[in-house]
Amino acid sequence: MILHLQIPSPPKLQLAQTAVAGCLCNGSTSTDSGLNFRRKILYLQSLNVNHKKALDLNPTLRSTPLSALHSITQCLSSMGLDIAAVGRILDMHPKLLTADPYADIYPIFDFLLHTVEIPFPEIRKSITRCPRILVSDLEAQLKPAFEFLSELGFAGANKLTSQTTVLLVSSVERTLMPKIEFLTRLGIEYAEVRNMVLRSPGLLTFSVERNYAPKLDYFLKEMNGDLEEIKRFPQYFSFSLERKIIPRHRLLMEHGVSMSLPEMLKVSDGEFNVQLIEKRLQMAGDQPL
Repeated sequence: MILHLQIPSPPKLQLAQTAVAGCLCNGSTSTDSGLNFRRKILYLQSLNVNHKKALDLNPTLRSTPLSALHSITQCLSSMGLDIAAVGRILDMHPKLLTADPYADIYPIFDFLLHTVEIPFPEIRKSITRCPRILVSDLEAQLKPAFEFLSELGFAGANKLTSQTTVLLVSSVERTLMPKIEFLTRLGIEYAEVRNMVLRSPGLLTFSVERNYAPKLDYFLKEMNGDLEEIKRFPQYFSFSLERKIIPRHRLLMEHGVSMSLPEMLKVSDGEFNVQLIEKRLQMAGDQPL
């Protein structure tokens, strides 16, 4: 009778086989990891997100699964943002790529909808105008700014809209208060400053050093202006000093013509020139023969 014996492999051979199997396994894992990373890059490219910049600014993105990127995209899309807008926002703020939709993003949407009371169709406009809202701290930034603005008068008929929610990302201490204090130090009553800001919310976004100070200095010294006119037309600060205020004022001085701030600034170059000619003709007609 012939016996069939199963001869075990020598220990060294078993070790070698184990090592080979380990290498094959590691190689497979490495391949899978590389493939998943490549899929992630392709997905970012499909959104027009600069993946190199995104990885530099948010290294955590390397280990983030593709499913997480899909989740954040779906989260933003659920608020009415089209895929092109989603891509622009993610490219601007790569931090969002690794955000938790339920912990980081949806609470902000809920705040805008139910506290600020922005209508759902307008949420998209708020985010598009100021994507920074999505990376602002809800408790430390957005809520304190909302409370300050509400007390200032942005409530009821003057409540924040999709056009003015940009103010929510401004620091109360470093950005909003300094503007109010600058205007009140000029001798403008707080109630008047409040009315100016409610009529022209952009006043709260301008720099005191780069906007308010030089424009006010020119208005008072070169134009011999009266603060009462600034109160009536606070939009003065929204116009470029070098490109509009100074050139138009100098033309008026050159021709001996006077205009109110709205007449001088609110119209296009063509309309301004027409007004200037009309006033010069009127002046010529008023002169005695």
